[in-house]
Amino acid sequence: MSNGKATERSKAAEAVKAFAIEAPDLPKAIDKAALTSGGYPYDKKLKRKAYAKELRRLQIELLKLLDWVQNRGERIVIVFEGRDAAGKGGTIARLTQHLNPRKAHIVALSKPTPREQDEWYFQRYVPHMPAKGEIVVFDRSWYNRAVVEPVFGFATEAQAQTFLDRVPEFEDMLARDGIRVVKVFLTIGREMQMKRLHARHHDPLKRWKLSGLDYQALDKWDDFSRAIERMLARSDSAPAPWTVVRANDKRRTRIEVIRALLDVTPYEGKDAGTVGEIDRKIVLSAASFLGDGGEEE
Repeated sequence: MSNGKATERSKAAEAVKAFAIEAPDLPKAIDKAALTSGGYPYDKKLKRKAYAKELRRLQIELLKLLDWVQNRGERIVIVFEGRDAAGKGGTIARLTQHLNPRKAHIVALSKPTPREQDEWYFQRYVPHMPAKGEIVVFDRSWYNRAVVEPVFGFATEAQAQTFLDRVPEFEDMLARDGIRVVKVFLTIGREMQMKRLHARHHDPLKRWKLSGLDYQALDKWDDFSRAIERMLARSDSAPAPWTVVRANDKRRTRIEVIRALLDVTPYEGKDAGTVGEIDRKIVLSAASFLGDGGEEE
């Protein structure tokens, strides 16, 4: 690392320690470090015109995929997990934008009711599984038990360990029943998370996206890192592998998530040239991500 970059990183580290989301202005050091934080390999965002052109091409392929799902009676579950402000909602919106909502459903469950808390942990998710000819997208999922709940004390360590023991069996059961399980984890750097949460806090039209837990999460970065790495290591399996996407650039993230879904699905009429090559700089298997250092601490 050059002296100049080392100085920039030092300034960013100091700004992270002193960060206050209520401050009207985002510290320049955080703003400057945000895009490449967490080891992100690009120092420029994908240009809007190139993004719009590629997105349209891939969304047309998604329509072919959904036609194949309907015609063949296939069932697909897509699980989205990720850091707070990693871009799950925006990515899901582009993924489903032109799909028939009767056949491509988004599931975003609120916190469990008292009755649900007394049920088998996976039970509240089962009614939302797809019928033949359907795609179901989970905007957060049963993996709350692996990360959010233990980090905030909503689940004990014993409950988290039990979940990690049982989730491969649960997902294997889904796969053996004919459901294709696609799991996506979006990760962002610490400075990028701060930048996005700061922007939401100071935008009246976006502040609704923030909860009390989002504010608390800023101080629990390292706890989240450890929980995420454990989750990826323990729940990655052949029937339900994780795809980890470095998501500091929202446009690249949306393109690469759609591309990865198209790549792993053997739908009829696939245009390999349009689907293109996955960007392995930012799209990794769980093993590759963990082997590359995993989550930033």
